[in-house]
Amino acid sequence: MLTISVPFSSRARSSIRFKSGLGACLAGLLFALPVSASQAGQTLSLQQAVKSTLNENPDLKVFAFRQNALNGQLQSAQLAPEYELSVSADNIAGSDEYTGTDQAEWTIALSSTLELGGQQKARVALANSGLGRLEAQLQVDALRALGNVTRHYIQVLAAQEKVALAQSSFKLAQQTLQQVRTRAQAGAAPKAEVLRAQAASSHAQLQLSAQKQSLNALKMVLAAQWGDSEVTFTQVNGSLYEFGQDATFPQLYGQLKLNPAIEVFAAQERLQAAQLRLAQTQSSGNIGWSLGVKQFEQSNSSALVAGINIPLFSGARNTGALQTAHAQLNEASAQKDAALLALRTQLYQAYSNRQQAIHTVNTLRKDVVPTLTQALKETRKAYESGRYRYLDYVSAQQDLLSAQGALIDAGAAALTFGAEIEQLSAQPLANGASHSQDLQG
Repeated sequence: MLTISVPFSSRARSSIRFKSGLGACLAGLLFALPVSASQAGQTLSLQQAVKSTLNENPDLKVFAFRQNALNGQLQSAQLAPEYELSVSADNIAGSDEYTGTDQAEWTIALSSTLELGGQQKARVALANSGLGRLEAQLQVDALRALGNVTRHYIQVLAAQEKVALAQSSFKLAQQTLQQVRTRAQAGAAPKAEVLRAQAASSHAQLQLSAQKQSLNALKMVLAAQWGDSEVTFTQVNGSLYEFGQDATFPQLYGQLKLNPAIEVFAAQERLQAAQLRLAQTQSSGNIGWSLGVKQFEQSNSSALVAGINIPLFSGARNTGALQTAHAQLNEASAQKDAALLALRTQLYQAYSNRQQAIHTVNTLRKDVVPTLTQALKETRKAYESGRYRYLDYVSAQQDLLSAQGALIDAGAAALTFGAEIEQLSAQPLANGASHSQDLQG
């Protein structure tokens, strides 16, 4: 399970803090672990990979800057209309007695605007809605980052198994070569079989080298999830073949509505609703006022001056903005419904594929691999006694190796689909446990 909670402080929301877990059992463990995977020693665990990703993933660091920008918008929205100080002069720079400033009449006035219809409150609500949407988007991106690191972790785990399988294949090819040579020396096998066995041994060695290179590349991709440019671990922990008891699809679908991706659309809907309320308040217009003192030079007297500005037809001029705000609100609602439907389809596909992968693993482990292992033993005995051909012996080997490779692929697929399901539902996949627990062995 990949669950992210990103709370903001109630007012300025000045900091972003992560709370995450791979299942409820891992929620406390993650923050007791080292920040960097490089501190984890030679063996890397999934908890350490997740911890490092949450702290160091480059894509998640941008949210602090986005939050600062939105906090600036919130501060601006909380401001009341500004005051203006104006100074004006009449009867200056004219002709005859109005030459210069001797006959000037000076006016000093203070002016501002009275906002009607709760415009300031609507602006603040819009800014807070933007922060709420950022919070939801942060949870989506954090879930995506954790889903990615889990999938890459599974790929490394599977690659380790494939390296071990390639090593077994190479060892088996060497043993077969020795057996063929022994038989050839006894005159029971032609030289062509020795050459074929030599070629098979060389090919197995190439396969082992390729699997090791692939493992190194996948380790590099995993380390990049928390921004490391070098791999500082030698292996990862985990089991590919333990899955626990999954929740049912109706239970998972019920949790789907908690997906932060849905919350993003809900937050967008709230944002558009706040935008609509702000547009509605702007239909009332604003009243401008001014108050000041005017100095009369000829009589050496002064008097108060006051003014008021009332916009006309502001409601009619705001019709277009209201129409746009209504349309954007309806669009946000429709997008939320469409996203929920798409996520349900994606969830069902992942759930079905996982069930099939688990069935494949169980069948291969319980029936196919043990049967082929026994068949190889019998074939080896028959080949050594001369009852089977070299081709029969090699075919039995390839059947077993192919089944073991399919077992690794099926186990990795089951865990990968499990990670996808947990990312979609933002809840543990298994009843009382997460597939991520199973990765820990």
